[in-house]
Amino acid sequence: MSGNGHDGGDAFRKAAGSVRNAVFAVLKYFFISAAVCVALYVVFSLFVSTDEEKALMRENNMYRKLYAELEEKEKLLGDVVDGLQMKDDVIYEQLFNASAPSADPLTSSSSGLSVAADRLSDSYLLSYSTSKMDGILRMAEGVGANLREIMRFFSESGTAAVPPLSLPLEDISHAQTGASTGKKLNPFYKVVMDHGGLDLITYEGDAVYAAADGTVSGVVRSAKGLGNVVSIDHGNGYETRYAFLTDIVVGKGQHVKKGKKLGKVGISRTSFVPHLHYEVYRNGECMNPVNYAFASVGPYEYANMLYLSGNIGQSLD
Repeated sequence: MSGNGHDGGDAFRKAAGSVRNAVFAVLKYFFISAAVCVALYVVFSLFVSTDEEKALMRENNMYRKLYAELEEKEKLLGDVVDGLQMKDDVIYEQLFNASAPSADPLTSSSSGLSVAADRLSDSYLLSYSTSKMDGILRMAEGVGANLREIMRFFSESGTAAVPPLSLPLEDISHAQTGASTGKKLNPFYKVVMDHGGLDLITYEGDAVYAAADGTVSGVVRSAKGLGNVVSIDHGNGYETRYAFLTDIVVGKGQHVKKGKKLGKVGISRTSFVPHLHYEVYRNGECMNPVNYAFASVGPYEYANMLYLSGNIGQSLD
């Protein structure tokens, strides 16, 4: 009996040892395989590139070259812009006795907010922007209500006459805005005189169009004063005048639609540079044409036109 028990214990220990050896061998094989896989992956990722990786590397190399070229071009463009700004300063100093306006005067740092924006908290900027947006929305609602009232008035009055609400040039921008109505320095006599219209700076030969429907009430051809002038009666006491024209294509008494070509921008001995001198009258009273231009430009462009026309102190005629 004792011999059989001893033999059974030895067999059990041998079986347990075999299991441990088998488990150890399996674990050893697993870890060695994992290590080999990791090593192969590292070698493969470091020394072997897929087609996608090769394409990305080529793209990165191309971007490095382009970045260097763009840096050089950006520096060159900066120098060109600085040079153009200097030329603008000289031109505006000669024409208007003033510095050239900012490309976008309403976003210049003169407001003070943009200068200190980096020192303001996000909550303050959010609150400030919200209040400004609310004010703009209220103004927009007011403008919309006024327009609805105007349309109601015209529909109830039974008249088709509409005030001139468009500019007489195509694709006009605030940068082309010159002096408007008021006391302005005359470029020839160098004295302050009444300026009865809006100067719109453009190229000689650009087409000039009727600002609204109406009847041509006058055509003047002269080498003095405002040069060649076309006047249009729009009804309801409104009249517009277009000065320093050339190649006039309408005649007195002719009915014209809004957008009808009247002639071209010209220049005379009494105009400093090629430009359109545009006037608006209501019941014989000279009005500020900028106030009748919002149908041609967006709100932001219109605000810039108001700013420039009111701050340029010298006319072009």
